[in-house]
Amino acid sequence: MTQLNFKPVDDQLAYLKKGIAEIIPEEQLKADLEKSRKTGKPLRVYLGVDPTAPDLHLGHTVVLRKLKHFQDLGHTAVFLIGDFSAMIGDPTGVSETRPPLTREQVDGNAKTYLDQVFKILDREKTEVRYNSEWLGKMSATDVVKLCSHYRLARMLEREDFRSRLQNSQPISVHELLYPLLTAFDAVSLKSDVELGATEQKFNLLVHREIQREYGLPGQSILTMPILVGLDGSRKMSKSLGNYVGITEPPQEMFGKLMSIPDDLMWNYYDLATDRSEQEIAQLKGEVASGKLHPMDAKMRLGEEVVSVFHGAEAGRKAAGNFQRVFRDRQAPVEAPGIKISRGPAKKLTALLVDLGLTPSKSEAERLIKQGGVEINGQRVDNFRKDVDLTTSCEFLLRAGKKKFLRIVVE
Repeated sequence: MTQLNFKPVDDQLAYLKKGIAEIIPEEQLKADLEKSRKTGKPLRVYLGVDPTAPDLHLGHTVVLRKLKHFQDLGHTAVFLIGDFSAMIGDPTGVSETRPPLTREQVDGNAKTYLDQVFKILDREKTEVRYNSEWLGKMSATDVVKLCSHYRLARMLEREDFRSRLQNSQPISVHELLYPLLTAFDAVSLKSDVELGATEQKFNLLVHREIQREYGLPGQSILTMPILVGLDGSRKMSKSLGNYVGITEPPQEMFGKLMSIPDDLMWNYYDLATDRSEQEIAQLKGEVASGKLHPMDAKMRLGEEVVSVFHGAEAGRKAAGNFQRVFRDRQAPVEAPGIKISRGPAKKLTALLVDLGLTPSKSEAERLIKQGGVEINGQRVDNFRKDVDLTTSCEFLLRAGKKKFLRIVVE
């Protein structure tokens, strides 16, 4: 095995600590890094993800980025797809029994994961594994042996289970098996470090304990905070509609990021970019002093995040388009066009409805009264305005903040 030259341990720790919630225990991780540096042997660091949905959002990438940080330092990044465990379902944060997924559902979701995660991880340097490799081969004897290493009372200390018991809500036996079976992932991978979100802490501690029961040293654990969604209050989630999908078009991603509350952008800088703590502190100070406008700081954030998933050029283009539309009040470079036939003059309210820019004439009237409609950059204040369609012409129509149409009358 080729020996690697690693950075000094203090430098590695400083890099790895950015944005983290907790290291359990930090002394062990430091000792393992020191041993790794002396021997030239990289640590095995893994992240397990159950493919329970086809697409990833920005919240999922927080812990993925930390795996990339270990990879950047020369350690072995193991991305584990929980194709077997996904059929059980992680009970974390769930208030009722979750129905297991079918093999077809899991396989379909897993196919899309790798293309998405390799937007962050280095494909050539990532070890990809599936936990069906070992969990799918376990005998009943193996499962009983695994269960013998953990006490039921300890399992029921888990907050999710405890609250369900107190509320007389059912707990299925297969849910109790989940943290034990995923602990066998850590045993099979012989991992030195496991990464996860703060809400996964119970599972991660079980994994560490079961490793020891099977004669391994017991991995270090590194947890990452939950990324707050666009609403500024709840965890980013597709079901809550407050998410940024990493496969969304650049302009859509950028627009969503610009909608977050100003004070939340520092959390996004911390968890979703490679900016150092010092750089983030400097930006924050410039905004606080008035040297940098919050909108400009947020636009830098949007450009950096979009660039990660779509490339630097797409990031610059998304930022430039946002500047034109929302700050310079100009039309986007690629405003869609529509052709309409010449005819008699038409009420603006009716035209907005016909073009699908508003759902009703009353909504069109309300939008005009609020100053939300422009023709060729000029705000329309009269909701009774007629639009001349008797001659061939072209004009730009804006309805609301984001809807632009180039109208060609011929």
